[in-house]
Amino acid sequence: MAGGVWGRGRGQGRGAGVGALTLAAVAEGIRASQEQPLGPPSTSPQPKPQEFESEAETQVRDATTASGVEPGSEASSSAAGNEPYSLHNAQAQEAVPAGPYQSSWEEGTLADLAMYTAACLEEAGFAGTQATALTLSSALEARGQKLEDQVHALVRGLLAQVPILAEGRPRRAALRVLSALALEHAQDVVRALLPHSLPPDRAAAELWRSLSRNQRVNGHVLVQLLWALKGASGPQPEALAATRALGEMLAVSGCVGATRGFYPHLLLALVTQLHELARSGCCPESPKVWVLSHRGPPHSHASCTVEAVKALLTGDGGRMVVTCMEQAGGWRRLVGSHTHLEGVLLLASAMVAHADHHLRGLFADLLPRMRSTDIPQRLTAMAFFTGLLQSRATTQLLREDIILERLRTWQRDPEPTVRWLGLLGLRHLALNCGKVRHMSTLLPALLGAMGEGDVRLVGAALGALRKLLVQPGVPVRLLSLQLRLRLPPLLDDARDSIRALAVGLLGTLVRRGQGKLRMGLHGPLRKLVLQSLVPLLLRLHDPSRDTAESSEWTLARCDEALRWGLLEEIVTVAHYDSPEALSRVCHRLVQQYPSHIPCFLSQTQGYLRSPQVPLRLAATVFLGFLVYHACPSHVNQDLLDSLFQDLGQLYSDPEPAVAAAAHVSTQQVALLACAQSQPSRGLLLQLISRNTYPARPTPCYADSPFQHRSLEGRWGCNGPCSPGPVPSF
Repeated sequence: MAGGVWGRGRGQGRGAGVGALTLAAVAEGIRASQEQPLGPPSTSPQPKPQEFESEAETQVRDATTASGVEPGSEASSSAAGNEPYSLHNAQAQEAVPAGPYQSSWEEGTLADLAMYTAACLEEAGFAGTQATALTLSSALEARGQKLEDQVHALVRGLLAQVPILAEGRPRRAALRVLSALALEHAQDVVRALLPHSLPPDRAAAELWRSLSRNQRVNGHVLVQLLWALKGASGPQPEALAATRALGEMLAVSGCVGATRGFYPHLLLALVTQLHELARSGCCPESPKVWVLSHRGPPHSHASCTVEAVKALLTGDGGRMVVTCMEQAGGWRRLVGSHTHLEGVLLLASAMVAHADHHLRGLFADLLPRMRSTDIPQRLTAMAFFTGLLQSRATTQLLREDIILERLRTWQRDPEPTVRWLGLLGLRHLALNCGKVRHMSTLLPALLGAMGEGDVRLVGAALGALRKLLVQPGVPVRLLSLQLRLRLPPLLDDARDSIRALAVGLLGTLVRRGQGKLRMGLHGPLRKLVLQSLVPLLLRLHDPSRDTAESSEWTLARCDEALRWGLLEEIVTVAHYDSPEALSRVCHRLVQQYPSHIPCFLSQTQGYLRSPQVPLRLAATVFLGFLVYHACPSHVNQDLLDSLFQDLGQLYSDPEPAVAAAAHVSTQQVALLACAQSQPSRGLLLQLISRNTYPARPTPCYADSPFQHRSLEGRWGCNGPCSPGPVPSF
């Protein structure tokens, strides 16, 4: 029967009255069968049909009248008489016996109604669509029968008709059909709508939002979308379409309440989708900033997923999480192919601070994901797990020895990314209670990571050591001993972020041991400071702004701890090219540490070969002042010969300022060598002239390279400043 009626429905053309009247008759038959117990035909007189006129028939009458077809006209009568479907229903009301046949009759009638409705929704005009929507929604709400075969046809019809329906009752009636279908057939509805969500379809977007507003069905639909998102491997079209559909639904106020029970699953699935997009190259390295105030749907898959995550967080009261991510650049990092895990760590940190009611559920869901063979899912779960270790509530879900063992295993992994996450996890676990714990495990891991080649591992180790130093009871002497050999090479590291972090760690170490440094204690720390003085002074001219500012701060800490009285000179050298200030700094160093002069000169000599012009120039001038203030007896002839040779090679330097400064400094080396060759004088004369000997002319650099420096000229760039150090999560 269904097939015949379907064929007739599609062959009737686009007349609104035929479809509307036929469906009204079917609906009346269904309602009559529901209201009256089926049994032997009654012999009492039947009331007129007008007395039982339903809402659907009222709409039909209005629609047909509006289309120029009177219900009692010849066209109407012939249409109804030529439709065997209505005749069949009229006969069925009298012929269907009571008992088991009742259910099968209703199912068959409803199936025929659904099939004819699909045809009308695709082919009927405005009036037919309104009538069919009202009729079918009423029947579905009353019976909720199985209509798997007809769902896709109905959804196609709705997609075709909803955009042209006027706002108000007609559109609401059509959308009610979709909600009624989704209540019993959520999976089929989702499968029918998904192909229209990629590329974005306005009609499909409206249908998703209508499903989201219906509290009876939105939870079922969200679950089906979640399965579609998780079921696809990688950024497949089905997963991308599901992500866009989720974004539409979650944007509706009040929909997030339907996610309770699977909120962690949904959040992790969306964040993992971003990782898969980043790995597949679907995300740009420097994406645009998306804000909630932008109008219109996002254009890229990544931006759509980001908006879905924002909507999920905002709808659940996590607006502060979204704000923190925006301020820290977390959304940019989430979509970057090399920074996604940093974005995950920032998201986890923001949730620890502002959305802790979901942490336990997230932690529980992460444990099985960390054993997944899917790389994006596993790494995303590991990063989230690492970030959540900052919360005491999550660390109480597993015994600490189990967590420690897991993190130690990560430290032995051949993949640097896994070792990096393990290092961050150890730091969070050791410091999340406000005191240092597990020092025997943490310190060897941090010191070992300082020698790694991966910038994330080195940066994480330096950041963790700096946070460790501000905790009470930290063994400063032990750390000074361990860092004396490991830290100085990092002050000259080729990576800007590592240099800045290493210099900052030294300053924090000096501030932490300041009291004992003043009393002459902490010998290892004192040696470390003297070993680092020349790099710190020359790094005031570092092209990296972060390194230069960090060097200024660390030198200020050293001046305070060791009582040099050079704070004004240090600040002047840092912000103004002043030869007088640099000369006073060199004079004080020579006076206070005469035995370290050869070491100072040798260290400065190494910077003469720096590929960076500011450092070569600063080293050439600094060396000239050191030689000028040095006592001849403290510098051997071999060192002077070596300095003379290296300075001579700078005569042909491509930078004229460096070549000119090299001539002046070479003259100072020659004068010091001449002073060494003079005959020995008496002890009394040496004591008298110790502070003024030798009488050598003050170095004067032609067209002094020390000029007043603006911030723009200082860093040698007219655009944005160089990127800051890698954040230590």
